[in-house]
Amino acid sequence: MNTLLWVLAGFIAYSLLAALLRARGILPEYVRVQGPLTTVHTRRGRELLDRIAAPKRFWRAWSNVGLGIALVIMVGTFVLLVFQAVVILQNPPAPTQVNQPQNFLVIPGVNDFLPLSVAPEILFGLLVGLVVHEGGHGVLSRVEGIDVESMGVVLLTVLPVGAFVEPSEESQRRADRGGKSRMFAAGVTNNFAVTLVAFALLFGPVIGSISVAPGVAVSGAYAGSPADAAGISGGDRVTAVEGTPVNTTQELDAALLATDAGTVSVELDGERTVSVARELVVAGSVAGNPANLTVESGSDPIRVTAVNGTAVSTRADFESAVGDSRFARLDTSAGERTIPVGAYITNVAENGPLYNATGTTQPLIVSSFDGERITSSTELQAALDRTDPDQTVAVELYRDGGFETVQVTLGVNEQDGNGFLGVNIFRGTSGLLLTDFGTQEYPAGTYLSLLGGDGGDGGLATAFAGSPLQLVYVSLLLPLASVVLGIPNFPGFTGQVVKFYQVGGPLGFLGGGVFIVANLLFWTAWINLQLGLFNCIPGYPLDGGRILRTSAEAVVSRLPVDDPHTVVRTITTSIGLTMLASLVLMIFGPTLLG
Repeated sequence: MNTLLWVLAGFIAYSLLAALLRARGILPEYVRVQGPLTTVHTRRGRELLDRIAAPKRFWRAWSNVGLGIALVIMVGTFVLLVFQAVVILQNPPAPTQVNQPQNFLVIPGVNDFLPLSVAPEILFGLLVGLVVHEGGHGVLSRVEGIDVESMGVVLLTVLPVGAFVEPSEESQRRADRGGKSRMFAAGVTNNFAVTLVAFALLFGPVIGSISVAPGVAVSGAYAGSPADAAGISGGDRVTAVEGTPVNTTQELDAALLATDAGTVSVELDGERTVSVARELVVAGSVAGNPANLTVESGSDPIRVTAVNGTAVSTRADFESAVGDSRFARLDTSAGERTIPVGAYITNVAENGPLYNATGTTQPLIVSSFDGERITSSTELQAALDRTDPDQTVAVELYRDGGFETVQVTLGVNEQDGNGFLGVNIFRGTSGLLLTDFGTQEYPAGTYLSLLGGDGGDGGLATAFAGSPLQLVYVSLLLPLASVVLGIPNFPGFTGQVVKFYQVGGPLGFLGGGVFIVANLLFWTAWINLQLGLFNCIPGYPLDGGRILRTSAEAVVSRLPVDDPHTVVRTITTSIGLTMLASLVLMIFGPTLLG
C-alpha cells in the first residue's frame, strides 16, 4: 500500500472513531468533528480582539487597500482560470507530475513538491498564514461592529493546522456592505503582508549572508559510472582535479579533458582525495538518438570500448579517435553502433534564429558552427559564448540522413548577452551522455541567484532579477522547479543541500542557524502567498466569493430590478460554477483529455 492510501485509511479511521465518540456523548460540545478535521471552539479572547481593533481608522484604511488588491486579483484569477480551461479543452496537454492525486494534498512527504525534510517549516508557515488570516477577520469584525461567536484552532486529526474566527451571522446581516467586504478582505490582506515581510527579510540580510561554497556541487553520481565506483555521491563538492581548482561544470570538464590519464586524483570538499579510474560510458540518452541506445534512470551505463577501431577510455580519447570524421563507429557493451557526431538539438524554437534558417522544429545534430568542428554540447555552447547578437554564422546540420549547411543570423541571449540560436541542447554527443567521470551537478548557484543572492559563476540571470516580480516568480516556481525549470525542486536549505553553501555577511554570527531562518521565511512567504491567492478565487465559500456577493449586491441594488436577490444569486452562482469547472479542468483535464 502506498503512502497516499495509508493517509486516506488513517483519515477514514479517525473520522469513524470521532463519529462513534460523538454518538456516545463522550466528546465535549466545544469539540466538533467533520471528517478528519476537528475544531476546538472557545469564547475566550474576544476582549483581546476588541483591544487590537481599537484604532478603527487604521484598520479600515488597511483593509480598504487589501480590498482593492483582492478585487484586482479576483478579476485576474477569473480571466486566467477561464483562459487556461479553454486552452486545455482546445489542446489538452500531457499530464505531468502536478496532476498526480497526492499532489493536491498539502501534506509534506506525501505531496511531491513539499518535502518531508522541511515539514516543521511548512507547518510553521501554514500556522502563521491561518492565524493572521483568521485574526484579520476577527479584528475587522469588531471594527465593523460584528459580534464574534467563537474562535479556536483547527486540527487535521491531531495535528494543529490553523485557527478560525466565527462571526455572528445575525451581526453580519446588520453590517453595511462596505464593512462586510473589508472584513472578508482582511484575511488575504494579512497573508500578502506576511508574504512581503518574509520575502523582504529573506532577500535582504538572510540571503546576503549565504554564498556558494567552492567547488562543483554533486547531487549524485550515475549508477555504475567511474565517480560512483570511486564513492563520490550526493552532498560532495568536487574542488579540484589533478590539483587544478574547479568551481563550475565547465571548469570540471576542461580539467578532465586536459589530462589523458586513465586514473585521476579528485579533491572533494577541499579536504579529502579519491582516485577515479576513468572509462567511457553512456550514462544517459535522449529518445530517438541515432545510436538507438536507451539508458534507463538508475540502471548501469553502457560502456564504450572503441571508436573507429581505436580503444578509448576518456572523452579526450573519443574526440581524438573521431578526428575530422563526420561519423563514428562505436564498440559498446550493447553492440556496435555508427552515428553522426555532433551536438544533439532536441527542439528548435518556432520563429527562433535556427528555425528561420531551417523551417523545422524537429531534432537536429549540429556538426559544425561558424567553421568550427562540433562534437558535443559543450563545444557548441562554448562556440555560442564567443558570438554576438545579429552575427551571421554558417551552421552544418545533420538531418534526414544527410548533411547541409545553413546561414543563421543569431538572436540575443537574455541571460548573458551573447548570440542566441533558439534551441534546446541535449548534454553530450549525438543524443548520448558520454562521460568518463559521471557526476550530476546540483544547481546551487542557480537557486541562490533566483533567491536574490550571488550565485557566482554557477548563477542564473533571469528577466525578473531586481524587480518585485521576482518575489512572485521565486515563490511560485522554485518548489515546482522540476516541472517548470527542468532542475530539481528546491526543498530549502536542508539535508545535504546545506553542504553546498557557506555562511558569512551580516548574519554570519548565527552560523548554521541562518539556514533555519531562511527555510522559515521561504516557506512562510510561499504558503501565505498561496493562501492569499487561493482565497481570492471568486467562488463561495472562499473570501473572494463572499466579496463577489457583497459587490454584486451593491451594484444590483442600484438597478431597476424586481427581484434583486435572484439576480445576485444568479451572478454569484454562475461565476462560482465557472470557477469550479475551470479548476476541475486545470487539475484533471490533462489526465482525462490529454
